[in-house]
Amino acid sequence: MNDLWHQIFNFDDYGQLLLLVQNSIIAGAVLGLVGGLIGVFVISRDMAFAVHGISELSFAGASAALLAGVGVVEGSIAGSLLAALIIGVLGTRARTRNSVIAVLMPFGLGLGILCLSLYSGRSANKFGLLTGQIVAVDDPRLHSLLIIAAVVVIGLLIIWRPLTFNSVDPEVATARGVPNGVLAVVFMILLGLATAVSVQIVGALLVLSILVTPAAAARQVSASPVLVPVLSTVFAVVAMVGGIMLALGGSVPISPFVTTISFLIWVVCRLLGRRLLPARR
Repeated sequence: MNDLWHQIFNFDDYGQLLLLVQNSIIAGAVLGLVGGLIGVFVISRDMAFAVHGISELSFAGASAALLAGVGVVEGSIAGSLLAALIIGVLGTRARTRNSVIAVLMPFGLGLGILCLSLYSGRSANKFGLLTGQIVAVDDPRLHSLLIIAAVVVIGLLIIWRPLTFNSVDPEVATARGVPNGVLAVVFMILLGLATAVSVQIVGALLVLSILVTPAAAARQVSASPVLVPVLSTVFAVVAMVGGIMLALGGSVPISPFVTTISFLIWVVCRLLGRRLLPARR
């Protein structure tokens, strides 16, 4: 039992290791910001399933790029954008969207597994695409992540008001002249980019813990259009940075720590929400 605990939590050389993952901590904080903001619309537009679908195509693109010996980040982005465009164009209604996603998910997962099975390189590269890794964030990858994150955040800020209107009441938004179709496609592109950069850190299988769970937790304790994005961002940053700090002291991937922190935050918010609900009434 002690050996197992020592394998998960080992802080003997923690100070030295901490200096080696400065890029990862910065990347985690930035991903928390992106995930917290875009997650608000993922929840309000009921698109958690879409995040999972996009992550599977992102995984397929990254796996194909790994097999071909080209940039994994570029492959991940290409897969995410392809999935986002397909879902955004074909899935205008929730029922149609879920059907499209249900078709894309097994295809993306199967294609990714095929590419990884043919890849003869380091097994850590294969495993990292699924469960995330914190030691692979070098300066070029951090710079590309910062650029993509800036594009997503700026894009969200530009369309924030009409997208909020469309998310709350799409029929009235259409009557007021809001271009709902264009907004849907733009939002899916931004979601695809956010998913692609998140997959690089937390892995394709558990990206929901950053793009969905923090916003879902924030919605448990507040309905304020200002407070929910703030809480969602704080929760996502805490989960990401906290997960990295804990994973640094063990030999297991980052994703179990991130998902556990994110889940515990959701549980606490759920319990607080039940206490606050009578007061709201």
